[in-house]
Amino acid sequence: MLPLDPSADIGRRAWVPCPQCNDHEDCAVCQAGRNCRDHWRYLLSNVGSLLHLQCSNCTHLWAHQTGFGAGTATATS
Repeated sequence: MLPLDPSADIGRRAWVPCPQCNDHEDCAVCQAGRNCRDHWRYLLSNVGSLLHLQCSNCTHLWAHQTGFGAGTATATS
């Protein structure tokens, strides 16, 4: 298990499923799309819509592209 990142702050959280432990799968709150008090992730940083996260359960680190917000505009013809 990785140590908790030094920049992890409980005040900066995101509700994104962890790709490693999938701890949200049996949670009715998560399945309903609501912010669960147990299955949140540390939001370490972001660059536009790319989030850098750490799981509060298994401490897995990963990047997640939200496809929402800054940097997601696409050209149309």
